Amino acid sequence: MAYTLVTRRLLPGSLDPLSHYELKVNDSDRPLSHDQLLEQVQGANALICLPGDLVDAEVIEAGTTLSVIATVSVGFDHIDLSAASRSGIPVCHTPDVLDEATADLAFGLIIAAARRMGEAERDLRSLSWQGWAVDQYLGLELNGATLGIVGFGRIGKAVARRALGFGMQVIHHSRHPSGEAGYFPDLDQMLSISDVVSLHVPLTEETRHLIDARRLALMKDTAVLVNTSRGAVVDEEALADALTEGRIFAAGIDVYEQEPSVHPKLLSAPRAVLLPHIGSATTATRTAMASRAVADVKAVLEGRRPIYLLNPEVFAGGGS
Repeated sequence: MAYTLVTRRLLPGSLDPLSHYELKVNDSDRPLSHDQLLEQVQGANALICLPGDLVDAEVIEAGTTLSVIATVSVGFDHIDLSAASRSGIPVCHTPDVLDEATADLAFGLIIAAARRMGEAERDLRSLSWQGWAVDQYLGLELNGATLGIVGFGRIGKAVARRALGFGMQVIHHSRHPSGEAGYFPDLDQMLSISDVVSLHVPLTEETRHLIDARRLALMKDTAVLVNTSRGAVVDEEALADALTEGRIFAAGIDVYEQEPSVHPKLLSAPRAVLLPHIGSATTATRTAMASRAVADVKAVLEGRRPIYLLNPEVFAGGGS
């Protein structure tokens, strides 16, 4: 009997809409190995996966009975979309619902990195703090500072709203003109005048290492870089070198090139606030993400068109 394969444990109740279907759930928070995924996808008619699950062409080819893949994430660079499309498999994701939670986290990283909160807390907990001093933990004041946002979609705009409340000047760059005030067509120019840079772009071949050694060198040595988008948008080693050599002031990072691994240079870099990919980690947001993925899987299994479809050209089901 065909089943829906769920690669990791979801929040309680998330799978209830599929209770009438056969489910095979990896009921832990550890991802399946690639070999396990290859084995278990055989015989599955639906796959619900998470970031960190590598659904590559080999997995898709092994899933000869798959009718839909849904990821509990807005990003889908862990899925070979081209291979899925060649196999006629609809792929769904969960946009929109995580915008505000991710924007909160991004702005939290802006504050934490600019005000050296990570460094200060580590000193306090290790009993290294010897008391207040006038020149201690001096950071960047956000009021009046310029925030440069790279990628001005829903999350970028949500961060901009928060920044305005802190009295920041907001400018932005996007691949296409936004038609809004503060747009910079030249990313390099925007980087050179920004006090804080926050990244909000998808991972594509064009954005891989978008922030590399050359672009880090354009930034002020007092600047802060924040990344809550995709890890590979930033060259981690180049960022670690820039921090270590004092060529930028601080960084706040929530995503990494080879998750869950983090470049050892970045782990030891000064003034780096590092978080374990928690941008969407609120109960409400993670519940909504799972609900969207499950609802789209259910729609396909019932012959209906899913809502959050990444490759609509392959969907041949009925309904609207």
